[in-house]
Amino acid sequence: MKALQFSRTGDLSALRYLDLPTPLPAAGEVLVEVRASGLNPSDVKNVLGRFPYTTLPRIPGRDFAGVVVQGPPSLLDKAVWGTGKELGFYNDGTHAAYVKLPADGVALKPASLSFSQAASLGVPYTTAWDALERSGVGRGTRLLVIGAGAVGRAALALARVRGAHVLGAARREEQRRALQAQGFETLPLSTPEALPSQVEQVFEGGAEVIFDTTGFWLAAAVPALATFGRVAIIAAPVDGQVQLPALDLYRRGGSVVGVNSLLYGCAECARMLERFGRHFDDGTLPAPEGLIESPLAEGPARYADLNEGRSEKVILIP
Repeated sequence: MKALQFSRTGDLSALRYLDLPTPLPAAGEVLVEVRASGLNPSDVKNVLGRFPYTTLPRIPGRDFAGVVVQGPPSLLDKAVWGTGKELGFYNDGTHAAYVKLPADGVALKPASLSFSQAASLGVPYTTAWDALERSGVGRGTRLLVIGAGAVGRAALALARVRGAHVLGAARREEQRRALQAQGFETLPLSTPEALPSQVEQVFEGGAEVIFDTTGFWLAAAVPALATFGRVAIIAAPVDGQVQLPALDLYRRGGSVVGVNSLLYGCAECARMLERFGRHFDDGTLPAPEGLIESPLAEGPARYADLNEGRSEKVILIP
């Protein structure tokens, strides 16, 4: 089969497009013919050596959608999608023509989504879903999502399905317009000092949950919290350090929730996909738009594009 593979880390020139043996599934596994696979920032970081537990040589890639060609009869010929911490790190991943994984690590693909659309959602949507679950977002929750990237957009969409009162915040005007076009109320990110008053104008008493998807607004988020509020974070500055106003946090009974999609294996992620995937078919979650499809053979170039910030959401097509 054709696949991307790297045998060393440190720079993207290690990533090559190769002919490799098609994997052989064992008992309890499935072999999926990959129809589309998502390219995420963590895939690029993996080749660059940011994950010390990655074993080499390795096919990268976490998100996929495809068709089961070997495995239990109940799954044969079914269109499936999936993601998980094993893929691309200590098991071969999805940037290939085929991928094998545990049979309980796939979920049936929503019929309303194309293979490319489904492959674009794994990491962003499971990350957002976990953040909402673990920070207690439900009906009526006053939620502020900071940042309009893939995870931020997913969090707003999923929170609306849950019945939360959602507010998006982004620095760039075009990002705010895009969110507004999807029906979300937004506010401009200006200065950290201004954020609490901006939030108070929309959420009297502050936001019950603030989800910082950027890694730079944790300190500013604390004064914008309601009593017993929660801040969920998925990112941090390069050095990993943030000045946290601890006095303000504990006086309002606040808490911080760390969110890391790499804590969840394929089986756990498949259960998440099943829970929110049905909302694409019932029309309450919008299908993703603006995807860039690229042949798998051009994968090394697409990795470089993403690393240099030149690309939107890329889907690799074997």
